[in-house]
Amino acid sequence: MNSSSKPLKGKRIGLFGKGGCGKSTVTILLAKALRVLGYDVCILDADSTNVGMHLALGINHAPTPLLNYFGGMVFSGGDVTCPVDDPTPLVEGKITLNDLPKSYVALSREGITFLSAGKIGDKGPGAGCDGPISKIARDFCINGDKSDCVMLVDFKAGFEDSARGSITRLDCAVVVVDPTTAAVQMAVNMCDMVARINAGELPATAHLESPELVAMANDLFLHAKIRDVYVVLNRIQDEGMEAYLHSVLEEEGIAPIGIIHEQTSISQSWMLGAPLEALTAQQEMLEIVARLEVAAGAYSVRPESTLETP
Repeated sequence: MNSSSKPLKGKRIGLFGKGGCGKSTVTILLAKALRVLGYDVCILDADSTNVGMHLALGINHAPTPLLNYFGGMVFSGGDVTCPVDDPTPLVEGKITLNDLPKSYVALSREGITFLSAGKIGDKGPGAGCDGPISKIARDFCINGDKSDCVMLVDFKAGFEDSARGSITRLDCAVVVVDPTTAAVQMAVNMCDMVARINAGELPATAHLESPELVAMANDLFLHAKIRDVYVVLNRIQDEGMEAYLHSVLEEEGIAPIGIIHEQTSISQSWMLGAPLEALTAQQEMLEIVARLEVAAGAYSVRPESTLETP
C-alpha cells in the first residue's frame, strides 16, 4: 500500500453537522467504504453526548473513554483541560494502540478500530463542559503500526468544537447536510471558518492572561493542517429535495461531493441498537470516497506546528 494508490492514507478527517443530520451514520458508512478499498481505519468518537455508535458498528461493548486514560477532565479534578482556556497540547497525546489497555480499543467485524474520547452524561452537576473531550479530539494521534490509518473524528453536533480550534489538526472537514436550513448554514459557517484560518486569521485570545498561552493558541492556528471542507447531502428523499439543496448551496459557492439517500434500514438500526446495514447508501459512499481520493492528491501541507507534545 503506497500513498499514490491510497491517497487518504494517514489523513485525519473530521465529520461535522447539526443535530439529527446523520453525521454518525455518514461516519460509519465512510469507515466501511474505506475498509472495502483496503484502508486501515480508526473512528474516534468525539461526540460527548451521543451514545450507541459502537452498536451501529456491531460492537457489543463501548470501549473505555480515552478521557479516563489521560486523567479525567479538569472540572472534576483531572488533568485534561479545555483548549479554549488552555491551548497547551495534550500530555502524551501521541500513542501506539498497543500502549493502550485493551479496554480502550474496540474492533468491528470489518476491522474498523473504534475509540471513544469520552462522554459527559455521567460526570454530574458542574462538570458539563466537554472542552477536555475536544482537546483529546484535537491532539490524540496514533503512532506505530496504525499511524497510516485514516482517522475519522466524529465530532458532536453543532459548531462549538470548530470554534474551539479542534479542526486545526485535521486534514479536511466533511459537513453532513440534511434537508434543513440549519444544516446548510452549518456548511456555510464551516467553509468560512476554514477560509479564515487559511488566510492567517488568529484565534480570539483576549481571555488568556499568559503571553505563553497566547503564543500557543496563535501557533496552533498559524500552522493548522486543514485545507478543505467537503459537503455530503444526507437523508435525501427525492430529486426535488436534492435539486433545491444544490441550488441553495451553489449560491454560497459550495458544491456537494456526494449524496446519501434516505433509507429506512438506517433509522431502524439506530432505533434498535443494531449493526448498520445499508447497501444502497454504502454504494453511494464508495462514490464519495473516490471523489475524496481525487481531492486528496491536491492537498498542500503547511509546516507542522512548532508546538511539541510534552
